[in-house]
Amino acid sequence: MSGPGSGGNVLAALCSFFIPGLGQLLQGRVLMAIAWFVLAGAFWPFFLGWIFHLVSVVDAARYKP
Repeated sequence: MSGPGSGGNVLAALCSFFIPGLGQLLQGRVLMAIAWFVLAGAFWPFFLGWIFHLVSVVDAARYKP
């Protein structure tokens, strides 16, 4: 994964789109993956989870190792 826009980051962003944190896990960032998964899950009942969900996707897409 070279940087933003690379094939790996696109795949990670798609994974995070379906399950928040999955893209970060694919990139090898285990703690960040757990954080996004917990944050999005915790805030979905308050209708703010979608914000954390989308930020998770952008974070996976823009990650630079």
